[in-house]
Amino acid sequence: MVENKPIIQITDLYKSFGSSRVLNGINLSVYPGEVIGYIGPNGAGKSTTVKILCGLLGDFKGEVRVGGFSVKDDPLEVKKRIGYVPELAELYDVLTPEEYLMFMADLYGLDRDIASSRIIKILTALGLKHNIRQRMETFSKGMRQKVLLTSGILHNPEIIILDEPLSGLDANSVIIVKELIEKLASSGKTIFYCSHMMDIVEKISDRIVLINNGSIAADGTMESLKSVRGDTSLEKVFSSLTAKEEDKNAAADILESFQM
Repeated sequence: MVENKPIIQITDLYKSFGSSRVLNGINLSVYPGEVIGYIGPNGAGKSTTVKILCGLLGDFKGEVRVGGFSVKDDPLEVKKRIGYVPELAELYDVLTPEEYLMFMADLYGLDRDIASSRIIKILTALGLKHNIRQRMETFSKGMRQKVLLTSGILHNPEIIILDEPLSGLDANSVIIVKELIEKLASSGKTIFYCSHMMDIVEKISDRIVLINNGSIAADGTMESLKSVRGDTSLEKVFSSLTAKEEDKNAAADILESFQM
């Protein structure tokens, strides 16, 4: 059940890189147990928001609080409460998943016996039972993504931030991860889910926040967004709020190029 006190509170958030403003006054409250679909076109500010939430980017204006702690003033307390699964991350190829994940467990101060048991159970559930002690230099993108996912939830965080977590996964693994997200949310975890896969965002999210040009363009349940916009799917809502004029005839223009 969603509580009244936000677990993530973003107030008047601005972020610039040089003369380019990326976030333009974001205000957002996220509550325990919510699954937030955080979507937007490339360059809208999604990744910048996520990196600020995770304490990976400083020098921003405004206030960001996670679990009651300020990202600026108490970054370590914030990081204890967050599990972050990026789309791309550098893994130590010379290590095995077990070695890498035990290293991460040590950073979180987990008991090594508990950590070892969790690692084996999670990787087995994700189909990597026979790869636990194999060097990751031979791993596919999907296999690496499963290791990253395990790393993000290993310490049982209150908040899980997922940035394109299904990238590279096969169909069966996608189903498993979707079910996992639902069960984590029902157990009280807060999920902050960034993705371009509109159909999956629509299915798993309690609430959808659409960001465009550094500002929130829409915030609500799928039902409320469709009723306000008069659209039939999240993909259509997304397109109506973010598409540029030149995008409307893009497919036709591409086909026309072959007729020259």
